Amino acid sequence: MTRVKRGPVARARHKKVIASTKGQRGTKSKLFRRANEARLKSLSYATRDRRNRKRDMRRLWIVRINAGARQNGMSYSRLINGLRLAGVDVNRKMLADMAVRDAAGFAAIVDVARQAQALEA
Repeated sequence: MTRVKRGPVARARHKKVIASTKGQRGTKSKLFRRANEARLKSLSYATRDRRNRKRDMRRLWIVRINAGARQNGMSYSRLINGLRLAGVDVNRKMLADMAVRDAAGFAAIVDVARQAQALEA
């Protein structure tokens, strides 16, 4: 089998990895093997945290909706239940935005939920 010299190819690959770990401390940004380990770890963190960001945002929206609902004399769970009974299909992101920016509109939605619960009982 013929001998293959990988000088330029390996150097290019090493430079690419080291460039991607720029900004990390110590050998993580200087030595190829350590840089490669750091890069693989950071990519796995990025994948994990893209999922966690969705989870965190939903938690934030729920907290905001609950705060707005309690200002209008209702708990989060009763609000969501009332909206389901009323057939109002508004997602949590929009509800949270309304709770923060449009208090009057959010109060109207709370009233719709309250009326739907009154009809059910």
